[in-house]
Amino acid sequence: MLWNVNQKTETSAGTVAWGSAGEGPPLVLAHGWPWSSFSWHRMILPLSRAYTVYWYDMPGFGRSAKDPEQATGLDVQGLIFKEMLTYWGLESPSVFAHDFGGAVSLRAHLLHDVAYNDLVLMNVVAVSPWGSEFFDHVSRHIDAFTPLPPHIHAAIVAAYIRGALVNEIDEHELHELVSPWLTPEGQASFYKQFAAADERFTDEFADRLNAIACPVSVIWGEKDPWIPIARGHQLAGAIGVQLHPLEGAGHMPQLETPRLLLDLITSLSDTLPELEGN
Repeated sequence: MLWNVNQKTETSAGTVAWGSAGEGPPLVLAHGWPWSSFSWHRMILPLSRAYTVYWYDMPGFGRSAKDPEQATGLDVQGLIFKEMLTYWGLESPSVFAHDFGGAVSLRAHLLHDVAYNDLVLMNVVAVSPWGSEFFDHVSRHIDAFTPLPPHIHAAIVAAYIRGALVNEIDEHELHELVSPWLTPEGQASFYKQFAAADERFTDEFADRLNAIACPVSVIWGEKDPWIPIARGHQLAGAIGVQLHPLEGAGHMPQLETPRLLLDLITSLSDTLPELEGN
C-alpha cells in the first residue's frame, strides 16, 4: 500500500498532512466527509503507474491539524485546495474528487480560477439540497452530540461510516476511516464539520457549472444511500455531460468496487493506459 501522509506543510488553515507517489502527469485526489485521503488508498498504486499522484487530508480531517479555532468549511477548503496545488507547483493537474471534495475542487476552479487538465466528480456534494436526515439532525443539535462519552461517539462514527456503504469493507479499512475522529480533538472536529455545513457554499457556483473549462466526467455508485443517483443526473445535466453509473456500488466506489471504477476511468480517457488493479 503506497498511501501515507508522512509529509507536512503549513497552510492558512493549519498543518496539512499529505503524500505522493508515481511518475507521470500530476493527479490530485480530493476526499470528502467524513473521510480522509485514506479513502483513496486502494486506487493509489494502480493510478501511480500512469500519474504522479498527490493526496492530502483536508484541515480538520484525518491526520491534518484539528484546531478548534480554525474554520474548516467548504469555503476554506476551496482556498486550501488552491494553496496545496501552488505548494506542489501544479499548474493544471488532473483531479479526481469524491463527496464534498467535489464542492472543494469546483470552488477552487469556478471561484478561484484554478485550472485543471480534467476533472472526475464521483458521488459528489455539488448541488443543493445535500445532507442526510441524520446529518440535518446533528447539525441542529451540535451541543448535545459534542460532549458524548467516547465509546458512544465511537459507535456513532462507525455506524455513520457504515451507512455510506452497500458492500463490506475489511475491518482495517473501517478502523483507518474511524480512528482520526476518536481522539478528543477528533471528536470535537467531527461535530464541528456538521455545524460548518452550509448549502450556500455550493449555491455560490451553481450557475457556473456549465462553464467548467476542462473535460468533466461524472461517476456515481448507482446504489448510493447518501446522495442518490438522481442527484448525480441533476449535476451531470447542469454541467452538460453524461452520467456514468457504477453498478453495485454505494457512496464509496473507490473502496467498494475499485476494479470497476478503474476500468471505467480507463474507458473514459483517451490517453490513459489500462490501469492494473492492486
